Amino acid sequence: MLDFKNYDPKQNAMDEARALLLHGVKAAMANGTLPEKELPDFVVEIPNDNKNGDIASNIAMAGARIFGMAPRKIAEAIVAALPSLANSMFEKIEIAGPGFLNLFFAESWFVGVVLAANFYGENYGRTTFGAGKKVNVEFVSANPTGPMHLGNARGGALGDGLAAALDWAGYDVTREFLINDAGNQIVKFGKSLATRYLQIYQGEDAVPFPEDGYQGEDIKVLAQAFADANGDKFVNGDFAVLQDAIIADALPKNIEGLKSDLAKYRITYDVWFSETTLHASGAIDAVLKTLAERGATYEKDGAIWYRSTQYSEKYGANKNTRKGLDGEISAEDKDEVLVRANGIPTYFAADIAYHYNKFVTRGFDTAIDVWGADHHGHVARMKGAMDAIGLDGEKLDIVLMQFVRLLQGGEPVRMSKRTGKAITLTTLLDEVPIDSARFQFNLREPGSTMDFDLDLAVKEDNDNPVYYVQYAHARICSILKALAAEGIAFVGVEKCNLALLNEPNEKELIRLIASFPSEIIAAAKNYDPARITRYTLELATQYHKFYNTCHVKGTESALCQARLALCIATKNTLHNALTMLKISVPESM
Repeated sequence: MLDFKNYDPKQNAMDEARALLLHGVKAAMANGTLPEKELPDFVVEIPNDNKNGDIASNIAMAGARIFGMAPRKIAEAIVAALPSLANSMFEKIEIAGPGFLNLFFAESWFVGVVLAANFYGENYGRTTFGAGKKVNVEFVSANPTGPMHLGNARGGALGDGLAAALDWAGYDVTREFLINDAGNQIVKFGKSLATRYLQIYQGEDAVPFPEDGYQGEDIKVLAQAFADANGDKFVNGDFAVLQDAIIADALPKNIEGLKSDLAKYRITYDVWFSETTLHASGAIDAVLKTLAERGATYEKDGAIWYRSTQYSEKYGANKNTRKGLDGEISAEDKDEVLVRANGIPTYFAADIAYHYNKFVTRGFDTAIDVWGADHHGHVARMKGAMDAIGLDGEKLDIVLMQFVRLLQGGEPVRMSKRTGKAITLTTLLDEVPIDSARFQFNLREPGSTMDFDLDLAVKEDNDNPVYYVQYAHARICSILKALAAEGIAFVGVEKCNLALLNEPNEKELIRLIASFPSEIIAAAKNYDPARITRYTLELATQYHKFYNTCHVKGTESALCQARLALCIATKNTLHNALTMLKISVPESM
């Protein structure tokens, strides 16, 4: 029996097909029907339409020039020299058109898929593709100065889903949140809080609010909490002392709030990385020194500049946009300031040190950052900076996530009808089931803008895509319970005659189950967890087709047991896909 741990039915079939075809070529050379030549690269793939074979290869076409023969003649020589297919995954090989070779799965392959999904159960879909390489996935990383917005909701579902796909594909994954607890936004946060605190005691007219301050209601709440705890003891003191004290009080509360909201969204991180540690540890100074030694910086106007235009060129655009007096937006290449004339490092300097920490200090093979689309201009600069400091910018991958538009009644919405406030992650999760949110935010690839339909997200019918998928799982559970109530128990997949699963809808369902490991790998390789949600919809649809045409209840015993094994294989696959995305898997609905 096959070892079904980390079993990928389609990849295994392609590997066997390649080995089989190579054997045929060598055998044809040995018997003289093909000349002795070094075979060129050729393709073995799964065609879009299995009517043209389950596996297809262009080996004969690729060898035409090498062998100096017509592709069809080469194909005929290969097929004639092949060993018996009796013990292979294939029942036949056909020559199509000018010389394409199409291989068709044997019964043993279909049986193997059902066995794998049953035996490997809650781990079916896991592979060793990633070979344990260390990958850091940093996502959300919202400023701790206020509530998280809708973009963070999408970024959270996307980043968490991507990390899960990488994990299932065999990578060693670390989920990370960068706490931006240093820099201008924290200074602005402190000024806003301190001003609101003083206004409590002195009035809003007496203490003007900073023009660039944070206006949110959350700032007033935090200031009031500080006042409740400390009274007026900071009112007549030094503003800087007040500012430091109120930041020290409010910032940890906001960070805990972020953790709490994300946990509600079923997101937990392995690492919460504080930006302030980069400043305190001397990591930024060390990076600046290295960049200077490598000739990547220069001084101008009292500041230290990074040669961004030089190092980012290989990664594409390094453009900063600006609006001219005529209103037109222009793009220009521009080097970056690393240390201001006042001696304070910029956020970009901290960002370089942060990524240096990922690659050198912590030894990640790849770092993946999930950013909003408005950060596209920073991609080339950041990757180039890795080269500038002596690392490899190709090991830093940026996933740019497009914007979200919230719809209700077909119209864009910005305010919650229930609270009358702007819709944040917190208010969204108060109004929308978490399963719906996580599923819907992962329905589109990251580079696509998306509409999030509030009406659809709360529906409890098959119009709601997550409900549709969950219902397929619940339907299988209900079948198992109904048969058990009639005294018909599943005997175990090893006792089933799986060769009885010959109906077209049975075989199509098995093919889809077989695709699950390769879909996970594709999601990991392409940084696109939406492949998994789309896959579950396709699997649920195919299961419903099977259910309507291939009855489980009321059939003769052997066929009933075989179909039960197929039901359980489907159930396990749906369970794994949904739990991978941290979506609940109900047994009844």
